[in-house]
Amino acid sequence: MSSHLPGTTDASPAATGQVGPGTGARGSALVAKARDAASDPSAAVDTTGPLDAVTFGEVMAMFIAQDPGPLEEVVAFRRSLAGAEANVATGLARLGHRVGWLGRVGDEPFGRYAVSELAAAGIDVAGVTVDEQAPTGLLVKSRADGGDPQVVYFRRNSAGSRLAPSAAADGYLARARHVHVTGISLAVSASSREFAFRAVDIARATGATVSFDPNLRPSLWSGPDEMVREVNRMAALADWVLPGVAEGRVLTGRDAPDGIAGFYRDLGASLVVVKDGGRGATAFTDAGPLHRPVFPVTVVDTVGAGDGFAAGLISGHLDGLGLAAQLERAAAVGALATTSPGDRDGLPTRAELDLFLTDATSGVRGVRARPVPA
Repeated sequence: MSSHLPGTTDASPAATGQVGPGTGARGSALVAKARDAASDPSAAVDTTGPLDAVTFGEVMAMFIAQDPGPLEEVVAFRRSLAGAEANVATGLARLGHRVGWLGRVGDEPFGRYAVSELAAAGIDVAGVTVDEQAPTGLLVKSRADGGDPQVVYFRRNSAGSRLAPSAAADGYLARARHVHVTGISLAVSASSREFAFRAVDIARATGATVSFDPNLRPSLWSGPDEMVREVNRMAALADWVLPGVAEGRVLTGRDAPDGIAGFYRDLGASLVVVKDGGRGATAFTDAGPLHRPVFPVTVVDTVGAGDGFAAGLISGHLDGLGLAAQLERAAAVGALATTSPGDRDGLPTRAELDLFLTDATSGVRGVRARPVPA
């Protein structure tokens, strides 16, 4: 089955389990142990106070090919973590924000790995639920060396797809100043979709701002009509809508960025940012359009660029920046995200971002990329 990423397919884990609550004392202890196991002391987080941002969705263990070539010929892989919402949370945490992630993981090694990695990044994982009946999803990604990789998913009926509304999640979401939603959470299951709409209801009730990245995954939907209807239903509730231009054409039937933006502005979005790959991004508000070119970098892997862009945009908002500075930060974080093979490896710290922007404004070309983990 195809998706918006070239070479992407979906497969199913062998073990599934009956849908239903799966968290007991063992699961709670697993989350606490993983959180405490974060190796960096600076990763300690406040698990009760307000949060700058909260996002939610499915997180997966990822295996990245160490050498170029078709996946069926690759021998060595590096383990990492994947998930659009977890990528955004990681980007915000590295920039110094208090951010939480909500989701479900399996009661198995990959679930423990996922929670430990998120906690080590400085993300509040107090809202994570451990599912004792379903596994954490997996994906395998080729080494692209400058383009779009081949990606194969094993996620159907995963723990992450069983995310569902709960009183505990409601209370956690109410702590956030900003809530970020993606279309993937709408697509993976009906219960996850219900969770997403509930999250936005809570955000609106508490006065939090809401950003929405459509992040289309056609293979996860029953058909294009359902996808367009449900994604646009969510977009109508968001303060910001962040479509790629190709996604916008599918969702609105309009070709040009201004037409796509007009569609979502008419639905009520105060800010629409249409991303157009190497041509940059254009923001549309009551003040009119504002274009932001891309930063020149050496691209290693394009996956995660949109998540980095969202993290930078949200970070600028949380820091009280004007729109032009928000877009600059978004473009910088999105560019840096493409300089490493892992979805999160290139996301910068605040110091790395500041250095990159200093180099860019002084005419220095190239990027000090984050070293790839062994």
